Amino acid sequence: MSATSFWVSRRGGNWLGAIACAAMMAYAFYAQYVLGLEPCPLCMFQRVGVVALGVAFLIAGVHAPSGSGWGRFYAAFVAVIAALPGYVAARHVYIQSLPPGSVPSCGATLDYMLDVFPLLTVVKKVLTGGGECARIDWTFVGLSMPAWVLIAVLALVVWGLWVNLRPDHANNSSSTPA
Repeated sequence: MSATSFWVSRRGGNWLGAIACAAMMAYAFYAQYVLGLEPCPLCMFQRVGVVALGVAFLIAGVHAPSGSGWGRFYAAFVAVIAALPGYVAARHVYIQSLPPGSVPSCGATLDYMLDVFPLLTVVKKVLTGGGECARIDWTFVGLSMPAWVLIAVLALVVWGLWVNLRPDHANNSSSTPA
């Protein structure tokens, strides 16, 4: 199998999805530690979701079965996992779009809430968003970082569905182009 055909195979396509998630996380850490942008609680939840999505792609890439049943399973697996960062990023974009007076005030830090409250209470408090989540510190072509995360997650879902639902001819040596 040539290098080009590997990257368009089901296995290679899933590896590319995992690499894309790793690149997203690398940029998130670059933005935090080099650019000095402190992530809000919703940003942290998006990071967890992107890591989970990368792990889903990684599992699919390592397992790489050739049957269409497994392809459908991994397509659904990637789509379900992507719902977490997709929802959180969409919620974050919504909170950022609220007029200044309608955004809830800043609450406790995520570390403090995790120490004091049960996990489900923390999740509920974070998803309602606070003032720190409404602040836009970074934009690229007019879109905030959560908007870019949402776009990237949607693109990765489409990629994961395409890679895993299409027939994997790259692993089938008996199929020849007509």
